[in-house]
Amino acid sequence: MEPVEIIEDGLLLRPWRAEDADAVYRACQDPDIQRWTTVPRPYLPEHALGFVTGISATAWTEGTGAPFAVCDADTGELLASCGLVALDQRLGSGEVGYWTAPWARGRGVAVRATRAVARWAFDALKLRRLIWQAEIGNHASRLVALRAGFRMEGELRLAQPAVGGRPEGWIGSLLPTELAAPGEPVPYGPDTLQARRAAVFGRPQPVLFATAGDVEVRLRRMEERDFDAVVATCRDEETRRWTSVPQPYPREHAEGYLRDLVEASWARGTAACYAIADSDDRYAGSIDLRIAPADPLVADVGFMTAPHARGRGYMPAALSALGAWGFTTLGLARVEWRANVGNTASRRVAEKAGFVFEGTARAGIQHRGERVDVWVAGLLPGELT
Repeated sequence: MEPVEIIEDGLLLRPWRAEDADAVYRACQDPDIQRWTTVPRPYLPEHALGFVTGISATAWTEGTGAPFAVCDADTGELLASCGLVALDQRLGSGEVGYWTAPWARGRGVAVRATRAVARWAFDALKLRRLIWQAEIGNHASRLVALRAGFRMEGELRLAQPAVGGRPEGWIGSLLPTELAAPGEPVPYGPDTLQARRAAVFGRPQPVLFATAGDVEVRLRRMEERDFDAVVATCRDEETRRWTSVPQPYPREHAEGYLRDLVEASWARGTAACYAIADSDDRYAGSIDLRIAPADPLVADVGFMTAPHARGRGYMPAALSALGAWGFTTLGLARVEWRANVGNTASRRVAEKAGFVFEGTARAGIQHRGERVDVWVAGLLPGELT
């Protein structure tokens, strides 16, 4: 396959050249590129030279890919890498991959380049489909794909995960009829909920602060040093009575909770799960804010308090802090609380935080093998106490 040049929307996409090696080397020192792509670590000058003179040329020659250097059409400055990282012309399918140099971010370069590559692939190569893949948690790449028109199809296990990354990935697809023309408005712009959430969940989980009386408590990510306290809390009779934590509760369950819920839900952007720590940074409880799958503006809360920390006001303070964060940072319109009828301690926590009791849902949830009635309360912006 013969290399080509594409000029579109202020960009020049051209084959890689030997003189690009220095800029590629400089770009690939970026922590985000090293975190989310499969470039070698550490990334050495010889890696950059091998890519621009060997790997990229071989892909064109053998027809297995179409890698482009993305440059400013006026100045020629290297801005990004974008192209087909895999190509099956018999099937009529290709996979898009990209990174943006740190000095070129925030200018829509990856979106414009991806649209240009897609247009060329559909028009010149007559491809019938493009796919996109990224490790779950790479919200910046996901947002680029959405803005380029890709439809998110789901998740799959990655064939080549990044070193130290998650083994699962998101996958999306784009068909020729779904590609926007040059200059058409980009969906999911900076002011949209999707962009807002991508910025939040694309960064490490923040620490939140709350005050219970004269004591400051912190909401932080759960850590391995919390496991003994988590296990003790989950084995407590009151916790077992009112929550659905597994019974028996060995240490492996705490490890799985951190790995499969705390870390995985933050990476997916579906929940924020926190450990509550007292002034000595000891585990005092857990609290989760889970975004509803059917309505991204609604979330529900769940919490449990360690036996030694009960009655100290930690949980109402933590619930207020997490609710405020959900409204201001995630743009939520409503937070819901549910608890089994009779769980007056949980109800007092919710009401102290400003939740308004709304009624009883008969047989509202499944609890330890049977349907039980649940109390329901809601919190709206401005109702926090």
